Amino acid sequence: MPPALNQTLVVDNGAYTIKAGFAKQGAGPDSCSVIPNCIARGRDRKVFVGTELDSCKDFGGMGFRRPVERGYLVNWESEKEIWDRAFLDTASHLACDPRKTTLVLTEAPNAPSTLQTNCDQIIFEEYEFGAYYRCIGASLVAWNDLGQDAGKPPTAPAECAMVVDSGHSFTHVIPVIRGKVYHPAVRRVDVGGKFLTNYFKEMVSIRHYNMIDETHVMNEIKEAVCFVSTDFSADLEKCKRMKKGGNPIVMDYVLPDYNEGKAGYARAHAPRQGKLAMGPDEQHMTLGNERFTVPELLFTPSDVGMKQAGIPEVVMQSLEKVPEQFRDLLLANVVIVGGNINIPGFLERFEMELRILAPAETVVRVIKPDYPTKYTWQGGVNLALNQSALTARAITRAEYLEHGSSWVAKKFAGLPIPAGAGSSGAGGERSSASASHKKRRVSDV
Repeated sequence: MPPALNQTLVVDNGAYTIKAGFAKQGAGPDSCSVIPNCIARGRDRKVFVGTELDSCKDFGGMGFRRPVERGYLVNWESEKEIWDRAFLDTASHLACDPRKTTLVLTEAPNAPSTLQTNCDQIIFEEYEFGAYYRCIGASLVAWNDLGQDAGKPPTAPAECAMVVDSGHSFTHVIPVIRGKVYHPAVRRVDVGGKFLTNYFKEMVSIRHYNMIDETHVMNEIKEAVCFVSTDFSADLEKCKRMKKGGNPIVMDYVLPDYNEGKAGYARAHAPRQGKLAMGPDEQHMTLGNERFTVPELLFTPSDVGMKQAGIPEVVMQSLEKVPEQFRDLLLANVVIVGGNINIPGFLERFEMELRILAPAETVVRVIKPDYPTKYTWQGGVNLALNQSALTARAITRAEYLEHGSSWVAKKFAGLPIPAGAGSSGAGGERSSASASHKKRRVSDV
């Protein structure tokens, strides 16, 4: 008999960070652990895996290897190193016995079936989780209260939610109807946090210092100084006319000094360095229109030659593919999540442009959670606390071994499964695959 399942682990496996934690009554954002989803190597050739990156003191010239590329998990060799330390190491507060644990795991929309099959094999054959539910992260967002009954976990998903997920790899617009993703209307904008950081590096390297190899530093600068402009042309003119009285947009950023253990920081721009009492070795860069031209790509990707519309326009394009009776409900429940949502001014700009594009008689309500990066995880917790709903969606390891990966793929996709599927022939094929799986490298996809 398989061991009894006594806990549920919810893992929002993002490209930049992993949001993970156990589903318990009263579990909130503070119960969610944020784990860097990378293996980093410093200038001194020291390697940092996952949470070990928090102890690093020198990020200069650091190289990163990420298991998730373009939103899809393609390198299980690296991911397994990170997961082993997070979920199997006895020193970790997320340590668990997979055979007694149910796993709720997120994935990006339109993931290739080969990558999904590899994921299922790793979960059931390598880690041997007792039960498992793989889903698109946006479907879990609908299990939050969406600002209607705060503090009380919902017993069912919201009827409609238009989820705008702007993360590390790219931005997705995903309609969720009755807890299920409406796939024909899913749209993607190929601009995410990684794209913005790389563009920022190029601008700064041309205008100031060569920062092409300083990905971590430039990402910190982006998070510290960038903002979304609500009047791009006016702010651009302000930066062109640098008056004696100073300019509220222009800022200085003092670069970190890892030899002295000093972190970088932003400060108000002062034309005369004598007033700043700068140290002899202190280096800084003055940032003007870079602060808002970088995140502007989320709204006008055409600025760099991309033949794509901005996020508000893509939302309306997605709505056109949704049945008409759901369009007003979706516009009244637009939920924005992901790391890029934290850029100051994003909510105001997005809401302003979406209101202009939407029909005049339609109610437009944009919901920005207090913790945009953990909101998907919180929805997974709410689903897990509804035991009957999770049981109806999850697959047990015994079912996987009996029916095989094709049956699992149809189950997770919500496709009809013919009667008699997964007979003894399928089970024998699964047993053979299970026996030989550990001899091959799954990450060769």
